[in-house]
Amino acid sequence: MSGSPPPEGGFVRRVGLFQATAINMSQMCGIGPFVTIPLMVAAFGGPQAVIGFVAGALLALADGLVWAELGAAMPGSGGSYVYLRQAFQYRTGRLMPFLFVWTAMLFIPLIMSTGVVGFVQYLGYLAPHLGQTTGDLIGLGVIVLVLLLLWRGIENIARITAVMWAVMIASVLLVIVAAASDFSPHLAFTYPSHAFELTGGHFWLGFAGGLTIGIYDYLGYNTTAYMGAEIKDPGRMLPRSIIYSILGIMAIYLLLQIGTLGVVDWHRMTDPNDIASTSVASAVLEKTWGKGAADTVTVLILITAFASVFTGLLGGSRVPYDAARDRVFFRPYAKLHPQHRFPVLGLATMGVVTAIGFLIGRHTDLATLIQLLTTVMVLVQALAQIAAVTVLRSRQPGLRRPYRMWLYPVPSLVALVGWLVIYGYADKNSPGRHPIEWSLGWLVLGCVAFLVWARLEKVWPFGPKEIVEEYLTDPEAEPASA
Repeated sequence: MSGSPPPEGGFVRRVGLFQATAINMSQMCGIGPFVTIPLMVAAFGGPQAVIGFVAGALLALADGLVWAELGAAMPGSGGSYVYLRQAFQYRTGRLMPFLFVWTAMLFIPLIMSTGVVGFVQYLGYLAPHLGQTTGDLIGLGVIVLVLLLLWRGIENIARITAVMWAVMIASVLLVIVAAASDFSPHLAFTYPSHAFELTGGHFWLGFAGGLTIGIYDYLGYNTTAYMGAEIKDPGRMLPRSIIYSILGIMAIYLLLQIGTLGVVDWHRMTDPNDIASTSVASAVLEKTWGKGAADTVTVLILITAFASVFTGLLGGSRVPYDAARDRVFFRPYAKLHPQHRFPVLGLATMGVVTAIGFLIGRHTDLATLIQLLTTVMVLVQALAQIAAVTVLRSRQPGLRRPYRMWLYPVPSLVALVGWLVIYGYADKNSPGRHPIEWSLGWLVLGCVAFLVWARLEKVWPFGPKEIVEEYLTDPEAEPASA
């Protein structure tokens, strides 16, 4: 693909495989495992919590193959927006892509806000007397800094991302090596009685909670799909970046989880007054290599957290662009920066929502924020996108598919069951929080907003459906594989 701007002045394909994989891995890892290892242990009630990371990896890989097929066939900016627009236009017009953008403008920045919450949480290890107000101001400052760094061309951002990816790898490797240097198999593999008892419901409730935390830790494997219009040779690079990043992060998470459990007694991770419950990686370094090493690695973890927010807003801010350009979302979101070619309003809006989510997370708890963003995401993105693979194979059999899902439809079914388990157990894992009700309320509000918008635009159900099968005739599409 040419690196020059297309005739219409849209995005430029300048991101290669290494940079694409780095973007995914930086977004996936980030602060996630460093703050959720104690949450995972609490969900399972012991070192058997490693099951949660394995289950999360399997769900991410199954769902990643859905993203890989759709992204390779339709490499446009916006990810799910593009796929849902193509698949469901035949029956419901623009409803599904509108609802996706509506929910994405909430759940994507909520994911980023958990990264900022984790940033401030680990900063508390370096500054143990950090007050609530000071922590809030620091978190908001981090968000502003991310926005300033993203206010530039994609080629500069790709270089910044590669550096941050290297820091992320360094931080996790140092924690893994430190854990290995003082590893106790007795701590890591001594399980409570009835840890694997499958009757009575306790194990499965913990499994559902652990699966939710696990998939949260893997979220980001699809970041480059949102940037499909900026990826070189997307028919090949998108699937590879997704699969490589999931496998790489899975190995890192398993080493982190097992290594941490072999150094820090899991009971400490469930004690809210113990530093291991909020800064478990720092606790590992302090016990193995001393306070100085713990401080140094904590700084690297803070950079890693920053990188995850950076790459998440980079990909997420592209979501409203195609929708607005196609008149499925508010039209001002279709404007790109005249010089650097990035979506100005999408980036600014998600930055504001990230700040709001950060403040909510700081004044409630991280687990609640994870439950809310997950349930909001499941209905319109995860489940609808799984259906979109089958719908498009039926509706557009001639669509060029450089990558076809392995063992179709098995990965789709595995992903479907996994997401339904997460959604169905959401309220049981968050008593009194009602994340399912909140997600359904947001979806209903989105339907109302769509009807108002459709009435103004005079489109279905207040006008004719517009069927546009643009990728069937895309001259840049890759030839289909056997």
